[in-house]
Amino acid sequence: MYFLHTMNSPIGTIGIIEEKNRIVSLLMDEQELTELLASSKVVEHKTDLLEEAAKQLKEYFQRKRKIFSLPIFPKGTSFQQKVWKELMNIPYGEARSYQYVADGIGNPKAVRAVGQANKANPIPIIIPCHRVIGKNGALVGYAGNQTDKKAFLLQLEQCKNWAS
Repeated sequence: MYFLHTMNSPIGTIGIIEEKNRIVSLLMDEQELTELLASSKVVEHKTDLLEEAAKQLKEYFQRKRKIFSLPIFPKGTSFQQKVWKELMNIPYGEARSYQYVADGIGNPKAVRAVGQANKANPIPIIIPCHRVIGKNGALVGYAGNQTDKKAFLLQLEQCKNWAS
């Protein structure tokens, strides 16, 4: 069973989804959230974990939290898992290129695949895919096409190596 808690944030409504006492998804697309609620795949229910996740996200948006301390379980391929693990190594307030991430997973030719894995990240913000930018410093996609949210998050973190 999946449990859902929604919260308001500076980037819009966020849906936090829990399964088996682990965060499995963070939705930032309002249409996707509406469709999920209509599908009856989730139950709106505040659990202790969902309340803690909302608290930590609120602290993040207030610049009081730089690292999340939550049990997460992102579902994906083994390649995606490698990429997401590498993203967790990017420090708060810093950005890395897709090439940097590809090099970090030992597959320097997989830049486009890294981009696709970044796009498929089911737990954005907590797994900081927003910290990955183009080699030239350009914002290259975020949660599909939500580069405005990526820019907001990088500005929030006062990212050192990205010029807004």
